Amino acid sequence: MTDLSRTYVDECLRGNSGLAGAVARAELPPAFEEAWRAHLLPRPWFVRATETAAFARDLEGLFELLVSLPLRLFDGDLDRYAAEVGIEPALAALLRRGGSGVPARFGRADAYHDGTSYKLLELNLGSEVGGVDMAVFNQRLLRVPEFADFARVHRLDHVDIAARTAAVLRDRAEPALSGGGDPVVGLIEGRGGVAPYGRLMRATVEAMAEQGLDVRIGEIGDVRTRADGKLTLDGTPLDLVLRNFAASQLLEDPEGPGVAEPFFRAHEAGRTVLFTSLDSGFYANKSALALLTDPRRSGSFDAGERALIERVLPWSRTLGATAPAELIDLCRERRERLILKPGAGYGGLDTFVGWESTAADWDKALRVAVERGGYVAQERVVPRPEPVYDPESGSVDDWIAALGIFLTDEGYAGTHARANRADGGAIVGMSSNPDTRMVGVFSHP
Repeated sequence: MTDLSRTYVDECLRGNSGLAGAVARAELPPAFEEAWRAHLLPRPWFVRATETAAFARDLEGLFELLVSLPLRLFDGDLDRYAAEVGIEPALAALLRRGGSGVPARFGRADAYHDGTSYKLLELNLGSEVGGVDMAVFNQRLLRVPEFADFARVHRLDHVDIAARTAAVLRDRAEPALSGGGDPVVGLIEGRGGVAPYGRLMRATVEAMAEQGLDVRIGEIGDVRTRADGKLTLDGTPLDLVLRNFAASQLLEDPEGPGVAEPFFRAHEAGRTVLFTSLDSGFYANKSALALLTDPRRSGSFDAGERALIERVLPWSRTLGATAPAELIDLCRERRERLILKPGAGYGGLDTFVGWESTAADWDKALRVAVERGGYVAQERVVPRPEPVYDPESGSVDDWIAALGIFLTDEGYAGTHARANRADGGAIVGMSSNPDTRMVGVFSHP
């Protein structure tokens, strides 16, 4: 991806202790410190600006292809589309009820760079994606003199994810503003969600406060409806709800999807905006990406669209009860080149890695995928390893990174990364690998 990593490490090895210890010395704001200090990589990640911008433009095009799939492939029948990608009827009904008909282009694309180009692993759409606060890492690192010198010499830059997000929230909240000035935003989790995710939510609130936004944390059961239909949290009117809960959480709630009805009604009445609408979930499913690479569907795309799909996506196929026997046999034969992922999963949970499995274990995994349905077989993308200097031990090890590239309706909105040691396993995700580290991303010419 870039040779600047080697340059950075070589300077550390030559005795530039200020650069080597820059991350450890960076003064982080309190909530970010609590959420991320123990999980930070000891150096930033570097990407080429032009290449990343070009990939982000491809992602914008891919988003347009995804949201066109129901009409393009299923004559506009959303139920047929949902069944094809493995979305159960109860979930599909909820996504439709909480939808706007025009999903916001807001989310994070997770991608590897294989040394030649970026390849998309999954496209996480919706406001519940994490990491909008990570540009705090970049800002505070630039206040360390030795890193600031390095950044100036190598013309480093970054896009502030929080600033781009704040701009979107201001724009979306404007129709529901109850007074002048900036909106009041509720960052709302599902029932019981603040306890496990509160430290991450507080880091988001802190990052938004630096952008001048008043964001309040709550759970879905804490929100009340005023007589005029506007939502309130602890008595404070909310102009916009930044949804931190997923539709699947609502289905698991003891009171069912009805707990979200006040949010839907307030949004429909224009009293409090729900950002993002639930119908993003129709297109965040990995099986939707598999539809794009299915050769049986290729005639539905023109030459430019097919070139985009081939450029961005690895080979992917959906597995389930109706998967043809020849596809299962092909997946069995290609074990060392495939990974099995739940279409609606996250963080690498319930994932089976072919090249880390025995033939017998892989055969069992394929049976599980077919029985459960909704799984996607995806071709392995081998990320380019890059050196990382450990200032505590003085050692240099190879690491790999999953780049999280953010998009809004205005386009590219910044990048962060999750990183593992190159020999630390195939899944780069904090939910499934406690050794995963977070890191800010800088671009250079």
